[in-house]
Amino acid sequence: MLRRRVAMMLGGTAVLLGAVTIGSAASAAPPPPDPSAPEATEPPPTPFVHPGDVFNPDCVIEIQEGDSLSIIAEAMPDTAVTYDDLAEENGIDDPDAINSGAYLDICVGNQVDDIDGGDRSEDATVDIVDEQIAAQQRQINALFAGLGIDELLVDGISGRITQRSLCAFRSAFGLPVSRADMVPGSAEEQLLMSVSSLPLQTGAPERWVLVDKTCQVMFAGQGDRIVHLWAVSTGEAGYETRDQNGSDAFRFDPAVDNDGWHNSSTYPAAVDNPLNGNMYKPVYFDRGQAIHGSYNVPTEPLSKGCVRLLVEDHDAFLAWIGLGGHTRTIWDDDEINLVVNVRGEYAAG
Repeated sequence: MLRRRVAMMLGGTAVLLGAVTIGSAASAAPPPPDPSAPEATEPPPTPFVHPGDVFNPDCVIEIQEGDSLSIIAEAMPDTAVTYDDLAEENGIDDPDAINSGAYLDICVGNQVDDIDGGDRSEDATVDIVDEQIAAQQRQINALFAGLGIDELLVDGISGRITQRSLCAFRSAFGLPVSRADMVPGSAEEQLLMSVSSLPLQTGAPERWVLVDKTCQVMFAGQGDRIVHLWAVSTGEAGYETRDQNGSDAFRFDPAVDNDGWHNSSTYPAAVDNPLNGNMYKPVYFDRGQAIHGSYNVPTEPLSKGCVRLLVEDHDAFLAWIGLGGHTRTIWDDDEINLVVNVRGEYAAG
């Protein structure tokens, strides 16, 4: 029913995000959901010891005898977290001198010290490396303020997180989509510096999301307005998140019997935590592929076909679509009332 309503509303014309097609009534619909199809799930990790006396126990481990940052990085389940990422997140100058019994923050890049709850984005002193890049970061922060994506650290360094947000800007405004640095003085930088709001999405359906795999972000829209923007991680090579062009989300599983974590039938885990094979409150849009929460969302595609958001972002997403308080499984696209679009292609750089 929802797909027919969208087709009538679009009248065969394209739905646009900037000037780039995100949906069309004339496009071929994806295959209907198959309840018996295997679900896209995450493999179980090497067990970690999570202490309970920290700000976020799911993001902190206790270093064990014989551990090193390289061993820990290799044991990280299905993520892009590296030796250098862990060292930078924890302010470790000599990564070979870590001590057993010490705590290590393994949720990198979320601008939170998960050991004590400190906000890394409010560090008192930040040296500006390149003022032109810093100006881009300030403008991106102003443009995306309140949408849900983390504020960029204004340091004048165009790293992976800054490049992700620059890519999201290009995607929203219909520019050629890439995660490349933005050349100072270029036409796209002039556009960035001249706008104060995101463009309207003419002809968009009542409630929609667009996952841009190039940028690794998800836009959420209410009619012609973009109301949310979140960082995501999509399917890795061999398990790609399938392109969608106006698909209906058809199933929601609150997994109330397991604190919101849907147990993987393919990769069962003995202990439930946000780093194992389970998916937090998945919303399915194409057979076993779903939008779900996780405590590890790298800046590149490293899931098994699903679209991962940070748990807090997924909770905000569920609240937005009116499912935050639901405690029953829903198999009804009209009740969920969400159109899903997926496009783009990630290229490792």
